[in-house]
Amino acid sequence: MIFFRKSGKPKRLNQGQGENVMSPATKGGYDKSPLKLRIIAIGGLEEVGRNMTLFEYGSDIIIIDMGLQFPEEDMPGIDYIIPNISYLKGKEKNIRGIVITHGHMDHIGGIPHLAPRLGNPTIYGTKLTCAMIKRRQEDYKSEPLNLAVVKEDETLTLGKIEVSFFHVNHSIPDSVGVVIKTPVGTIVHTGDWKFDYTPVGERPADFSKIAQIGKAGVLALLCDSTDAPEEGHQISEQEIGKNLKSIIEKAPGRIIIGTFSSLLSRVEQIITLAEEMGKKVAVDGFSMKTNVEIVKTLGYLKVKPGTLIDIKDIHNYPQEKMIVICTGAQGEGRAVLMRIANEEHRFVRIEPKDTVIFSSSVIPGNERTIQRLKDTLYRKGADVIHYKMMDIHAGGHAKAEDIKLMICLVRPKYYIPIHGPHSFLRMNAKIAESIGLDSKNIFVADNGQVMEFQSSPRETYGAVGRLTPQHVPADYVMVDGLGVGDVSQVVLRDRQMMAEDGMIVIIVTVDGKTGYLIGSPDIISRGFVYMRESKQLIEQVRSKVKKLITDRDPKSAADNIFIKNKIRDNIGQFLFTKTERRPMVLPVIIEV
Repeated sequence: MIFFRKSGKPKRLNQGQGENVMSPATKGGYDKSPLKLRIIAIGGLEEVGRNMTLFEYGSDIIIIDMGLQFPEEDMPGIDYIIPNISYLKGKEKNIRGIVITHGHMDHIGGIPHLAPRLGNPTIYGTKLTCAMIKRRQEDYKSEPLNLAVVKEDETLTLGKIEVSFFHVNHSIPDSVGVVIKTPVGTIVHTGDWKFDYTPVGERPADFSKIAQIGKAGVLALLCDSTDAPEEGHQISEQEIGKNLKSIIEKAPGRIIIGTFSSLLSRVEQIITLAEEMGKKVAVDGFSMKTNVEIVKTLGYLKVKPGTLIDIKDIHNYPQEKMIVICTGAQGEGRAVLMRIANEEHRFVRIEPKDTVIFSSSVIPGNERTIQRLKDTLYRKGADVIHYKMMDIHAGGHAKAEDIKLMICLVRPKYYIPIHGPHSFLRMNAKIAESIGLDSKNIFVADNGQVMEFQSSPRETYGAVGRLTPQHVPADYVMVDGLGVGDVSQVVLRDRQMMAEDGMIVIIVTVDGKTGYLIGSPDIISRGFVYMRESKQLIEQVRSKVKKLITDRDPKSAADNIFIKNKIRDNIGQFLFTKTERRPMVLPVIIEV
């Protein structure tokens, strides 16, 4: 890596950049060629997660974020989903860098799988972000990543594209927005953000710098939509701290707080309150303990000696002096809070004076699981407090009024809602329209849809943009165990079918020469009917299979594929007639 300095600020130049930096086209100003800037979101425009956006100008490509998406309820067995990078096949040498806005899994989770397949380009991130990427990489046996720590006042020269940063607040420290200066114009990508005037452990967002960026002229703003449907301003972490303090002071016994493992500002608040009140804190949950150790090592979290104790030592202190911070507030099956509720935790059991706090919002789809968890905790005698009872959770994303302020500061010509389901993007677009942005300049795109911007001296900001009908591949790539992309929609459909109606296996032994049936077919039912209680139905299936095999031309040779298809079609239709269910029928032909 080669460093240049100008006006006291560091400027980086990528190795192998060659003529891109000193090409005649860029001397004395922006490139005057008719090249277009293409912006393509590979993920993040139809879901919460899988965030990854490409910026392509000529032979220069930069990538913002490379995250994962957690599976939905209709994806049995899937660990998570990552972006489809097939568009970049053959363009690996054009990738000048991957820029990461912050350390959450929906922004870094795809890196171990995708970065090596892209030629391992340099990954740029702030100190905490790079530390979390490096820690996650230790779980994989792939080659080391090429990580580069950046500061908020740095400017990166990546081919003909310049990248700089501005500080924003989020639920994890070291979060930044990204400014992408191209020969066509300046693009601003907010990352995940909120405005918090009284944050915990960090300073407020850099309003002055954001306003300066806007004053200089911004062609397009890509803005987070996660909390766009919510009215008003996002609540401050300081307000959450006051409410948590009130609860902790009044609690008669032990306090167990469930929250996100990445919500490090909340963890810091709780530890600070515990120190003020002379309480001990035990942190439990693999991801929670890992993240706390990272922020402690980097100096983002300062803890007095003796405050943090091991979870196994929890019974060595009076209950009224103990706070447990753990994972599982979303009702995850093997997370700490669920194991405590089900009496499967090695060291913690719910006791009558315990207060359990859910310091997180409910992720859509988890409502029933969380309610069952709360019911279990109440049955065990705990007092349960959650965010709908009082403000004990502040989201990490901007609400409607915050988004209006961001738009007013940046003053873009074009507006592109990102990060959220389609309905959220539409609501974000309406927010922009409500403060005067032309609806023609608001692009609500789909994953993979190409947005183009081209220089045009007659236009405001010197460029014109359009949402094209072009799409690049952006379908799901599913990770299942060690398999990446080997679970297709067909496999998923089969899993869904088995989960809904079960399966029935029909094992038939036939003579290899004649195809005649030998013995009686064996039938195995899984998730369809209990065979002991459905003997009549099973015998009807057995008789029908015998008839299907014996009713054939004795002069024709045995054809296993024909026999399998015949059994599958006929038995499937027969079972639906009898039960109005469609189990997966798996015929097995054994030749002897």
